[in-house]
Formats: sequence, structure tokens, C-alpha cells
Amino acid sequence: MRVSVTNKAIIKLAAPISLALLIPQVSFLTNTAFLGRLGVKELGVNGITGIFYLILAMIGYGLSSGMQIQMARRKGEGDKEELANLFSNGVMLALAFALGLMLIALWVAPIIFGLSLHSAENIFLSVDYLYIRVWGLPFLMLTQLFNAFYISIHKSRFLIYGSLVATTMNIFWDYTLIFGKFGFPKMGLEGAAVAAIIAELSYFLTMLGIFYFRRMYFEYPVMRFRNFDFELSRRTLKVSTPLIVQFLFSIGGWQIFFIYIEHLGTKELAASQILRSIFGIVGIGTWAFATASNTMVSNVIGQGRQREVIALIWKISKLSFIFSMVICVLLLVFSNEFLSLYRNDPELVAFATPSLRVIVLATLIMSLSTVIFNGVVGTGNTLINLSMEICSVLIYLVYCYVIIERMRSPLWLCWGSEFVYWTILIIMAFAYLKSGRWKGKSI
Repeated sequence: MRVSVTNKAIIKLAAPISLALLIPQVSFLTNTAFLGRLGVKELGVNGITGIFYLILAMIGYGLSSGMQIQMARRKGEGDKEELANLFSNGVMLALAFALGLMLIALWVAPIIFGLSLHSAENIFLSVDYLYIRVWGLPFLMLTQLFNAFYISIHKSRFLIYGSLVATTMNIFWDYTLIFGKFGFPKMGLEGAAVAAIIAELSYFLTMLGIFYFRRMYFEYPVMRFRNFDFELSRRTLKVSTPLIVQFLFSIGGWQIFFIYIEHLGTKELAASQILRSIFGIVGIGTWAFATASNTMVSNVIGQGRQREVIALIWKISKLSFIFSMVICVLLLVFSNEFLSLYRNDPELVAFATPSLRVIVLATLIMSLSTVIFNGVVGTGNTLINLSMEICSVLIYLVYCYVIIERMRSPLWLCWGSEFVYWTILIIMAFAYLKSGRWKGKSI
């Protein structure tokens, strides 16, 4: 079926993804607000451990993104059987990755936090949290694979249902376990970890239920492929590995940023955890349009319509920028109200406000950069993406080391690192697309 590249078609694909991202952001905001009420230290530690777990999650996302590119290409070619084969083999591959990551995290986390954090209490709280949190990783990675499958076959609206269930469960169990309500013990930060696992399990079961109750296995015969296909896995990893390493560099750079911020003090760390949520809010639309860019570019190329790729990415970029502009204006106008949601502390709100303004402006660049960069991902030449990511992150880390670790600059200047990262990335991605070297890439 010929995929449309009109604004209406782009929004039709991106809107359900955006709503599916919005729903867990409500959960993230609630979680951060609950921990903010618990204490400044717990709020700050949640920022450090949250980034570490995000690294693990993004490895899974890199794997599923590589499979999404391939499944979208097979969808464009009309090969449903091979699409089903990719999905079935992906389930086995995702579970193997999840088990490996769990073992690595349980071993590495105490070493990393012990060597990098200055506060002994921060080290203890971080390790204790992650030892619980990693048990949700298998459910998360399977959910990511289901999401990639539904997006590749243009059924992104299904993501809303799973996201809604997971968010409802997470908010309820966060409140119940963090504060010890309804007869449950007060678990604090550990309660937040248990609540997240319950939410990830709920999300996975919802996505699995949609697949079977809608009898999608008739159209996509996944049960026909029960043996692990090493050759298919090799091809999948060829596409996915650069994306995985790319996300490791990207989120790993953010982990180092938060470690440097921890060295500045508890107030800086707590404020930064609040500020991190802005990327989640703006990312509601930006990452939805970026996913649409990734999927639609791969689909269009699969139909032999390479000449339409640049125009398609430009259309998606404009929509992403408009959405982000609206959100950024609201954040600037209601900055005090937004920051007070997390912790009713006028001093902390005043301290974080200058940094919020810097981040809001940086996210406008991000709204374009992410879409254009994911357009490059959709072409299938993921090694190019990896090269761009490594270059951008290295320059970003140099900035962080000099401005934060060496100069101990004000927090707003520390967050200026986002300008550096997104500007470098958009320049390289745009130059590559204009060069035309992506044409003819098979995956």
C-alpha cells in the first residue's frame, strides 16, 4: 500500500505516538512530585538512578528501533511473512539482551556509583534502588518491540492503550508504596522502583493482549517462526548495533552530566532532576514526530520513492517545531507554577528558573535536530548515525567537563550544554541528507 506523505498522514501517525508519550509523562511528573515531597535528597538520587536505568532502556530501544526500520521496510515492500519473522526472532533477541543487561547492571552499578558520587548516602540509595528496578527490564524491552511492530504497520494508536494502563498503575502504586497507603508499608524510593516494575509488566501484558485479542497473528503469522534465526539476528544487529552504541553515548553523556552536577551540591542535583522533566514534556511531540520520520522515511524508500525523502523530513520538522514552540511558550509563561509542582520550595524554584529558560530555548533546536537525525536513521545507514552521535557527545562532554567540573559555573550555564549537543547534531545530519550518500542503502 502506497503511504501518504501529507501533513495529515504525518499527524495521523505521530498523534497516537504523542499521546502514548504524554500519558507516561504524567506518571513521571507525579513520581517526581511524590519524591520531591519525600525529600530533596531522594529527588536528586532519583535523577541519577533514572538516567542509569534510561541507559539500559535505550539499549533496548536501539535494538527495537533497528527492528522497526526493517519491519517498516518489509511493510513498504508488502512482505508480511518476513515482517512476522523479524518480530518473532526479535522477541527471543530482546529477552537475551534483557537478561544480559540485568546481570551487567547488578555488577556494574555499585562500582560506577561508588567511584563517581561524592555522598555515601547517595551511593547507598542509588544502588539499592537499581537492584530492584532492573527486574522490570525484560517487560520493558518486550514492550518496546511490540511498540516498534505496531508503529511499523501504522497501528500506532495501540500504543495509547498500553501507555494509559501503565501510567494508571504507576501513579497508584507510586502513591501507595512511596508513602505507605492502604495498609502497605512505607517504602520511599524503593516503593517507586517496585511501582515502576508493576507498570512495565502491565504495559507489556496490554500490548500482548491487543495482538492476540485482535487476532493479528492471522495477518502476521508469528507462531510459524519458533526457532532462533542466527542469520536474521546478525542482519538485525548490523542495523541495531550502531543505534545501541549511539544511545549509549547519548544517554551516557547525560549520566556524566548528572554526576558532575552531583559534585556541585544537593540543591543543584534536585533542581536538575526537575529540569530534566522538561525534555520529557517537549519530547511528547518531538519524539513522536521523530519516530514518524524514522518509520515513514524507511517505508517510502521501501516503495522506491527516494526523491520524496527530503521533502518528507522537512514537513515533519516544521510540524515538530510548531508543536515545541507552543509548549515552550507555555513553560516560559507559567514557569513558577510548573516548577512548584515538584516541590513547594520558593528558594528551589527561584534557583531553577534561569536554567529553565535556557533549556526551553535549547529544546527548540532539539525539535528540528531530532526529526532530521531520525530521518537519517530511517535511511538504514546507522553507522553514519553512530558517527554523528559520537562526535556530538564528545564535544558535549568537553563542554561539561570545562564548564561544570573545572569552572564550577552557575547551573544555567551548565545546562547550556544542550545547545552545544543539539546544534552539532543538526548540522551533521542535515549535511548528510543533502549529500545524497544515503541513496541505495539496502537493509
